[in-house]
Amino acid sequence: MLKPLGDRVILQAQEEEEQTVGGIVLASNAQEKPQTGKVIAVGSGRVLDNGEKVAPSVKEGDTVLFDKYAGTEVKYNGDSYLVVHEKDLVAIVD
Repeated sequence: MLKPLGDRVILQAQEEEEQTVGGIVLASNAQEKPQTGKVIAVGSGRVLDNGEKVAPSVKEGDTVLFDKYAGTEVKYNGDSYLVVHEKDLVAIVD
């Protein structure tokens, strides 16, 4: 499995089928990029200028909201993942 470094987080974006008001299902390339994802792996944390390490505020299994165009998409073993910095995460969904 991929292991993120520093304050990076690996997400699996959650695809949602989007329908218009009239009931037409939009093709995946016509939909907006999903903004929620499940945390798959978390790095060790951010290092401050004074050398102190700050632990990440999310953990594996959390569902999070992230900035619309954040991160880098990667493919690993046939699956698609999104690697983002922790600062690009907006909220944890309960």
